[in-house]
Amino acid sequence: MNQPSHDAGLFDHCPWLFAGQASEEQRAAQEQRQKRLLAGPGEVRLGEGCFVAETAAVHPDVLHLGDRSYIAAHAYVTDAIRTGADCTVNPFTVVRGTVTLGDGVRIGAHSSLLGFNHGSAPDLPVHQQPVTSRGITVGDDVWIGSHVVVVDGVTIGDHCVIGAGAVVTKDLPAWSVAAGNPARRLRDRREPRGAKRPAGPDALAEELRAFAGTARAQATELLDRSWRPDTGRYADRPGTEPTVRAHCDAVEVADLLLGDVPPHLPAPGHVERLRALQDPATGLVPEYGAPAPLPGPAGVPDGDPAYHVLCVGYALDLLGSSFAHPVHAVRTTTADRLVRHLGELPWTDRAWHAGAWVDSWATAAHWNLRAGGEAAAPGALEALFGWLHTHADPWTGMWGSPTREAGRLQMVNGHYRLTRGSFAQFGLPVPYAERVIDTVLDHARDPRHFAPGRENACNVLDVIHPLWLCARQTAHRREEARSWAANQLTAALRRWHPGQGFGFGPTSDGTGPGREPGLQGTEMWLAIIWLLADVLGLADVLGYRPRGIHRTEPAPAGKA
Repeated sequence: MNQPSHDAGLFDHCPWLFAGQASEEQRAAQEQRQKRLLAGPGEVRLGEGCFVAETAAVHPDVLHLGDRSYIAAHAYVTDAIRTGADCTVNPFTVVRGTVTLGDGVRIGAHSSLLGFNHGSAPDLPVHQQPVTSRGITVGDDVWIGSHVVVVDGVTIGDHCVIGAGAVVTKDLPAWSVAAGNPARRLRDRREPRGAKRPAGPDALAEELRAFAGTARAQATELLDRSWRPDTGRYADRPGTEPTVRAHCDAVEVADLLLGDVPPHLPAPGHVERLRALQDPATGLVPEYGAPAPLPGPAGVPDGDPAYHVLCVGYALDLLGSSFAHPVHAVRTTTADRLVRHLGELPWTDRAWHAGAWVDSWATAAHWNLRAGGEAAAPGALEALFGWLHTHADPWTGMWGSPTREAGRLQMVNGHYRLTRGSFAQFGLPVPYAERVIDTVLDHARDPRHFAPGRENACNVLDVIHPLWLCARQTAHRREEARSWAANQLTAALRRWHPGQGFGFGPTSDGTGPGREPGLQGTEMWLAIIWLLADVLGLADVLGYRPRGIHRTEPAPAGKA
């Protein structure tokens, strides 16, 4: 049977019909339309099954359309636009400035996403004001109704629905149903219409209690999905390769939710496998299939072996065991060599990397002490704390500096790693606690990292742990910290994937586990939720307390 013949204008206005009903002549015309775009001056990438209406004014600097996305009749698209798959820009819609859409975003007719703005200072006429662009970010599975305006700088989280005629001037968290001018959040999309939302500490405590019960009931299921019977190893999630960290995360998740070991092996089996990973010559642990790691300039090398000092050591500790050998690479570090290396770490632009190195070195020294021997060469551990005290910035309480690209992200995240392995692990007060709180709360307002839909486990943990740790030393800005914790806790509890746990979350550079639920995200968010709840005085209702890497008490100093 022949396909019905339609005027090209029908597909321009109803492009969802094109794939199933267009004639060969109309398909050829669309192919030519796309070739002209690809040959134009902008950077254009068009996925499979895309459609761009002939009557749409498309003049981009950057246009990346994901598979099966379309731009309909009389739309006006300029500047830098990037979309995921299955996105629609309907007739007469304006998308300008810097705009990024996730997968499955529907934009109704006559709407405007304006990812730029003019200045309005009184010293210049408006037409001479500089143009700025913070950009608009829209998450996955978002429906933006007709005649909606979204202004520059706004982030709309995953799964939101924006009512017709709304003017969105502020960020909206995931699952929001919003409407009005200015738009306000009416309810959670997952809640039945008219349902009462929890409010206050009592309601939040009930939500925490319910979450903990659900997580426990589903713990075995989420561990099962990461167990690989063919290899006898754990992977972070289905479809990924087994890793040492995944085995350790499984041990931590089982301890938190089951109060037991992962059920796929008896406790001695977990201990035997983890202890066997350690290289006896250096005391370091390589990744599966990697050669024995070589010590770094001051004991701990970069990469997986550095983190394995933490995760394997604490997994064994939870299992009632310990490393089979001292971490010789650190035990032989002299004070002079340590101080020299501390000064060479990239504190200015990679403070997270520097803080992570201190975390690994200090944790290795801790395991050496627990084994009943020397942490390092005489005076090295004392030299570490002396250097840290004398190099902490009294204005920020941090080590390192903000960067133009990421603001305070590197220094705050580096502060968490550094203090976790040193001051917190050894039970010592952190320097300049009030300044730390100031810096961390300022950082927590940075929309590049904490706008709805942009949070990930690392960034939230690296804020709440310093706030929690410093609150033991001072009441400085306590109510602000509690308010931030309450908002983050409410959002975190909604990230649970039934039977699968938590996803780590998006990262700006595309690294890390991403949004898919897995062991790493689950282990980290369980610890984060405890810390957030404890700042609010509600942690007891969870029925668990982190005892591994994210332990909330100083580690024992004696022999394990």
